[in-house]
Amino acid sequence: MGQFPLTLSRFITQKQAAHPGATGEFSGLLTQIGLVGKLIAQDLRRAGLINILGTTGEINVQGETVKKLDEIANETFLKVFHHSGLVCALASEEMEKPVLLPENWPQAKYMLLFDPLDGSSNTDCNMPLGAVFSVVKPERKDRMPTADELARKGTEQVAAGYLLYGSSTMLVYTVGQGVHGFTLEPGIGEYLLSHEQIRIPARGKVYGTNEGHYHKWTAGTKKYVDYLKVTDTATGRPYSGRYSGCLVGDVHRILLEGGIYLYPGELDKPEGKLRLLYEANPLAWVVEEAGGRASTGTMRILDVEAKQLHQRVPLIIGSANDVRDAEEFIQDRREP
Repeated sequence: MGQFPLTLSRFITQKQAAHPGATGEFSGLLTQIGLVGKLIAQDLRRAGLINILGTTGEINVQGETVKKLDEIANETFLKVFHHSGLVCALASEEMEKPVLLPENWPQAKYMLLFDPLDGSSNTDCNMPLGAVFSVVKPERKDRMPTADELARKGTEQVAAGYLLYGSSTMLVYTVGQGVHGFTLEPGIGEYLLSHEQIRIPARGKVYGTNEGHYHKWTAGTKKYVDYLKVTDTATGRPYSGRYSGCLVGDVHRILLEGGIYLYPGELDKPEGKLRLLYEANPLAWVVEEAGGRASTGTMRILDVEAKQLHQRVPLIIGSANDVRDAEEFIQDRREP
């Protein structure tokens, strides 16, 4: 009889056993993230049948129209973690200010930042969706953390990952010891280890970017994307374009198969669109832990100084050699 796949909870327990000082709160936190994924996946499966598609008519702090599923996903994260006792602060793309939970202090050792539903433009057409999360610790142990303390460099994360809702539901995470992926088996309601120690190829054959913004890009970005389309057998070009409108889905493909994803800065918006703390930082750490690279085009994502909760940043992420090539073009250090 073949060995039964490891469940998420069992895998976490085994890893925890290797650290005698572990107390279990961190294991509980990852398990609760898995629960959030189960609840949201259940809503997504029935979305077209229970009137939760479309918009709420409201605009969020990012200036974006709020989809009903955005609101539901955000509330799911809040409810699960408010009652878990595992976190003392929560910050979301959908909320202008974080939620502080002094009732959980000082027992709660973690703070959670998240994008509750990535790719929400896909909600009404049954396309891939995701969620991204980042976990940090309070800077001080002698008092309840303040809202400002959630703005931290990516190197200060203690866990990061994402949920992917596609043909199957997956949870992918890192704690700085490699990247592991779990697939939800709906028949038994458990996440099973399906991708252990994921490694991204050093170079890929696909690129993902919204080329509808081409006319807004800097000359260096244009030159790089044009370069990818030129036939050259020696360098494996042309690359194939793959873009779903879901950051998590596009990065997941590249994590497994190699390649590069770009959401670059633009001429009139050099700061980019994606959020540093709960999109770029967690995905950057996942990709780096798998052997890849993540950059603004001019510097490492994880080294960007965090100044505010909803700070934006350009993101160039994927196979290490592909990202290095992109950086050279963007910095005008290379011509096609």
